[in-house]
Amino acid sequence: MGTTIAFKRPDGREGTGYLAQPGRANAPGVVVIQEWWGVQDQIKGICDRYAAAGFEALAPDLYAGTVVPYHDTDKANREMSSLNFVEATDQLVRGAAQFLKRTGAKVGLTGYCLGGAVTVIGAVRVPEFAAGVCYYGLPPAEVAKAADVKVPLQGHFANQDDWCTPRAVNDFEAALKAAGKSAEFFRYDAAHGFSNEQRPSAHERKSAELAWDRTIQFWKKHL
Repeated sequence: MGTTIAFKRPDGREGTGYLAQPGRANAPGVVVIQEWWGVQDQIKGICDRYAAAGFEALAPDLYAGTVVPYHDTDKANREMSSLNFVEATDQLVRGAAQFLKRTGAKVGLTGYCLGGAVTVIGAVRVPEFAAGVCYYGLPPAEVAKAADVKVPLQGHFANQDDWCTPRAVNDFEAALKAAGKSAEFFRYDAAHGFSNEQRPSAHERKSAELAWDRTIQFWKKHL
């Protein structure tokens, strides 16, 4: 089990997040970015799983304490729409990366839904990251272009997704390849949010487990 901590942002202000530690020194780090629901127990659980797998994991709280119930999609949309994605990436996400790099270990970035979009933005803007894993989320091209991605990127996407659509995924993957980027994308016969076991309407266990295994192998290669 992890704990809530405070860490310094690049601008000197304070951010908070959920930290799970593996119990060994100099472990590689993973910054975990929330869905549009906030830092739900499911996101904390992902950090705990990373710790059990030998990684130090930190989920920065992009909503400053707000956690949205799963049934309230209107509030989730309002919270996400009011978030300054670039500022959150430059300050909270980068601050979390700098915290995890305090031991000199390599650090990766992953995120789900909203956090998937932030993962791509971080792969463009945050120099502390060594690699990124994106789950069913992409930013607008004007925020982060595929050609500007600076680290190896792995992606996990749902074939039944009307937000991060298969066409958007195909276009982004093609742009990465055209730019000569190191990237591997996987598609699953599942719905958006398939890795969230707390949402039975979306969760698809087989896809979630396969995506997790691929993610861990990717981290072992790059971190």
